[in-house]
Amino acid sequence: MASSGIAEASDRKLLVAIYHPLAKRAEGLRKAIEAAGYDAMVLPPHVNSLRPWTDSCFHLLLVNPFLDWQEPFEFVRLAASVAGRRPLIVISDRDSLEDRMAALGAGADDAVGWTDNLPEVLARIASLLRRSRIAAGQLGEGELRIDLIDRRVERAGRLIRLPLREFDLLANLARVPDRPLSRAALLRSVWRLDFDPGTNRVEVHMSRLRAKVDRGFDWPMLHTIKGMGYTLRSRPD
Repeated sequence: MASSGIAEASDRKLLVAIYHPLAKRAEGLRKAIEAAGYDAMVLPPHVNSLRPWTDSCFHLLLVNPFLDWQEPFEFVRLAASVAGRRPLIVISDRDSLEDRMAALGAGADDAVGWTDNLPEVLARIASLLRRSRIAAGQLGEGELRIDLIDRRVERAGRLIRLPLREFDLLANLARVPDRPLSRAALLRSVWRLDFDPGTNRVEVHMSRLRAKVDRGFDWPMLHTIKGMGYTLRSRPD
């Protein structure tokens, strides 16, 4: 499939995570989304483990909850909780108003009956990603403020200067506050590594980040969760 030209140059590293209970459909969506200029990944069924979903540093989540055994409304609510502040699109393999209304009522940001209408799905992905980039210009909880455009971080009104890697680490953690991100997820999202290089680069950068974000403040935001990874707490324990 030729590129649709939907994604702009600045979009090319945006990652769309896909779940469809039919492997052939999921693969077709992945190829179309990549041809449009985005990165794409297919998520495994969540019934085995939700970890691959929560560990994925995607920018948009695309799911079809209507062809599996689970109750669609509850499935969409689960997907919305995984997506957090990131956009969630629900697709149905039929043109059903009932499906779309159920998805929107359960927390989806958009819903479409695609019935092989890939151009509309791609246009909706592009639209939500554009809007989410504008909304995502500011991140942070409580006293933490992160400006993604100017790469500026403030805590309790105090400016914190961070180099690139530390800023990216903090931004990824701030996108899913109070939820742990694994070391592997951070290696993928910050260093673009799909394998463990066997170094302590994550630990070293997290230590430096803690020294700047937590030292001298009333309570620590950055925490290590044993066996799970790292998290940014939005409020004191």
